[in-house]
Amino acid sequence: MGLQVLVSAVSEEPRQLAEKMRLATKAIIVNQTDYFAYDEFEKNGKLIRAYSMQEKGVGLSRNTCLMRADEEICLFSDEDIVYRDDYEKLILQEFEKNKEADMILFNVEVAPERRTYHIEEYGRVRWYNSGRYPTYSFAFRLNRIRSKNITFSLLFGGGAKYSNGEDSLFLRDCIKKGLKVYKAPVTIGEETLRESTWFRGYNEKFFYDRGVLYYSLYGRLRTPIALRFLLKHQDVMCREIPLKRAYRLMKAGMKAGRAGNLEEWKD
Repeated sequence: MGLQVLVSAVSEEPRQLAEKMRLATKAIIVNQTDYFAYDEFEKNGKLIRAYSMQEKGVGLSRNTCLMRADEEICLFSDEDIVYRDDYEKLILQEFEKNKEADMILFNVEVAPERRTYHIEEYGRVRWYNSGRYPTYSFAFRLNRIRSKNITFSLLFGGGAKYSNGEDSLFLRDCIKKGLKVYKAPVTIGEETLRESTWFRGYNEKFFYDRGVLYYSLYGRLRTPIALRFLLKHQDVMCREIPLKRAYRLMKAGMKAGRAGNLEEWKD
């Protein structure tokens, strides 16, 4: 059993990126930039394949990685993750211990103001507690993802029509299609501080997009979950747009999602 890291990057030099991330396993790097190119090289005896392409969108990038992956266990990643020296051992140990796990979520340390999750105990991940985990925490058995034909939405996420949520939708689809998803209180790396490639602040489009996402994720439960989200994060997210206005924007997004009118937003 081996591990392959699937990296989504923007405007990076792949060989330098592999060094910066301290990659010590096989890897695929999909680098979204303004040219097309292919490179492959070895690092610590492990093959790294790098695809530079002009297409934009994190969902497309991750699907490209999935199509080209060829190792039993895979781990999604971003360009700003730096791994511990023993990350491969830590991940494979968890899959060895939990034979029935199709996916295991791991800790990656981030700055306190960016933290959306921290796993403190082992457990099962269900649909109702799956909305806060980032894609770079996902390790999975490749054959199980492919057997269920699970891919990332091209409507949601950085570079797509709606600016966030592709990770939550992917995890929701895994659970909905019967995959067994677990979490482990094991830290495999850390996120380095950098300016986000896609995030443009808590503006009107952020809240509208979040409304579309919540309709897609939660259906009839979208309204109470949206209210809970806003109340929990209002001190950070509602500094420029008042809470009531943010809620109205989310409601407009939920209405568009319900109507199937997913191209309604105008910048």
